[in-house]
Amino acid sequence: MYIKKSDICTIPNLLTMLRIILVPIFIYYYMQDEQLIAAFLILACGFTDFLDGYIARHTNAISEIGKMLDPFADKLLQFAIVFVLLFKIQHMKWVFLLFMVKETSMFLCWLYMRKKGGYMNGAQWFGKVSTAVFYVTMFLLLLLPIKNTIYSDILLLITTIFLLISFLLYMKTYFAMFHKMNHS
Repeated sequence: MYIKKSDICTIPNLLTMLRIILVPIFIYYYMQDEQLIAAFLILACGFTDFLDGYIARHTNAISEIGKMLDPFADKLLQFAIVFVLLFKIQHMKWVFLLFMVKETSMFLCWLYMRKKGGYMNGAQWFGKVSTAVFYVTMFLLLLLPIKNTIYSDILLLITTIFLLISFLLYMKTYFAMFHKMNHS
């Protein structure tokens, strides 16, 4: 795949690259116990994620590099969030474990699809809902002084349920695609 400079330097792709750059900054502020700054960095990342997709779709600036960078930026930030919270929130290990199983499985399915010449065209609605719930709950866990309380447990349970539903629906979609590819 040949990538042109003009494909890289689009506003949506620059916003995505900004999101990638914000990940180590988020980690730094979180590790410095600057929860408020860390929470608002997540908010900024969520906003740039929405904005880059909106601009790309409405200005016909969708590019192959953007299709690869955007999910990478999303997963990098999500991994960073669950990883750093793993050290401060008791039951985060279950969210972390599910996140790793989900993302590893989806990556392996994606690799298989690429090998067979197929692909899933963008995030599905249930993935978008799960991502939105994830960002809202993680933002609240960072912003509010509720770590290791019943409230954090409830937020983690909500996150886990949405991650699990998204995971199961993605696997169902991938397996249907595999079945169709193998029988056509």
